[in-house]
Amino acid sequence: MTEPEEDFASMFEASFQAKHVDKGETVEGTIVAIGVEVAFVNIGGKGEAEIEIAELKNADGALEVAVGDRIQAMVVSTEGGLRLSRRLARGAATDRQLEDAFNSGLPVEGRIERDVKGGYEVRLGGQRAFCPFSQIDTIRGTDPAQHVGRVYAFRIIEYKEGGRNLIVSRRALLEEEQRANAVEIRKTIVAGAVLTGRVTSVRDFGAFVDLGGGIQGLLHVSEMGWSRVSDTSQVVTPGQEVTVKVLRVDENTQRIALGLKQLTADPWSRVQAVYEVGQLRAGRVTRLAEFGAFVELEPGIEGLAHVSTFAPTGRAGGWSRSTPVGTIGAFEILTIDLEKKRIGVALVPEGSVRAGTAARAQAEIVAGARLTGKVERRETFGVFVYLAPGRTGLIPSSETGMAQDADVAKAFPIGADVEVVVLEVDPSSNRIRLSRKAVLAAQEDAELREYAERPDAGPVEGFGSLADKFRGLLKQQEK
Repeated sequence: MTEPEEDFASMFEASFQAKHVDKGETVEGTIVAIGVEVAFVNIGGKGEAEIEIAELKNADGALEVAVGDRIQAMVVSTEGGLRLSRRLARGAATDRQLEDAFNSGLPVEGRIERDVKGGYEVRLGGQRAFCPFSQIDTIRGTDPAQHVGRVYAFRIIEYKEGGRNLIVSRRALLEEEQRANAVEIRKTIVAGAVLTGRVTSVRDFGAFVDLGGGIQGLLHVSEMGWSRVSDTSQVVTPGQEVTVKVLRVDENTQRIALGLKQLTADPWSRVQAVYEVGQLRAGRVTRLAEFGAFVELEPGIEGLAHVSTFAPTGRAGGWSRSTPVGTIGAFEILTIDLEKKRIGVALVPEGSVRAGTAARAQAEIVAGARLTGKVERRETFGVFVYLAPGRTGLIPSSETGMAQDADVAKAFPIGADVEVVVLEVDPSSNRIRLSRKAVLAAQEDAELREYAERPDAGPVEGFGSLADKFRGLLKQQEK
């Protein structure tokens, strides 16, 4: 007999000398065939066994083995042939089987009975085990009770005192599954893809989302909604399933940027059709800055009321105290910049009937007009006067009507009303030149005419001499 014939004969003889296999024994074999419901495993001299296809699939239902792969499993039945399982059933687990499961790494089914200090009490057949909070999931949840009563697959990570002290981990199995799926999942994570993931943690700057296979992306707070998000925990919570859009994938750092608001229409897409300069809209002050107040006109549409649009109060930062965060009122649209997505607004005082609208303001502020404004600030060269939202004019020192050494601060206190005459308006530079002296002169002329019309005024010797007499009379009254 030749050597090949001898090898074949010995193998054929060995096939009839299968060793006895006990229920609960852990065996290792090679998959030789995969059917519709079961796969066949060659366990060497111990014969051939079968295992259900469901036990060879991952959480997504995909088969994770192929013909020729070696697997480790436990014998769960010897009647009518050998039947294997890669998961030790909760109700059938004996002490010996639990020890074998620990040594082989075989998953064991267990039921979470209750949460205790630091973790959970888990029932494995007739034994109790402990699962730390950190080992129950890949995501740290906020509610421990959510797992109580659930049946999960665990891996025994500590076996002491003959099985009386067992520590188990569900996380170890989940992470193992994630590693197996990571390569395929990463292929689906490309810019523009819409994926479903699970929130792993929430921070002030955003939330981390597990996209599967342990691959996480960052959902930044600025990408959570079109309107400003002040509290990320109000948008998403740990463990929550969310659908997100992949914005960017950095191949060098493997960082993934995600977006939530991109799955809804951008509110700015309708601004051109809905908003127009001069329009009044309800708004709410959302935050304050040194340069003005941000106003939410609708979710995702925010305007800026510049500090110059608020009337002076005479106190530093007085405008912000009169318009705190949360203020709700009517705001006039002053400017719209679609390209930069900016809207300039001004708060309309309560009770006013569109008195501050841009159209009215433009019509009133013309050369020769006599207006009342508020002193905004003083400089060495003159006094700035607030006339309307976004409209401030300058009274040059020569037009204040005061002597050079006079006390300008006393005559023009910040926030005080002042009547002026518009001397010049330069539309190109938006500069407005005002005069207080012209108002004083006009008032004096009016008083002179009134005096001249009195019956006891006496003969008029000329307007100039009459003015001199009137001034003298006023000086005598002051004495």
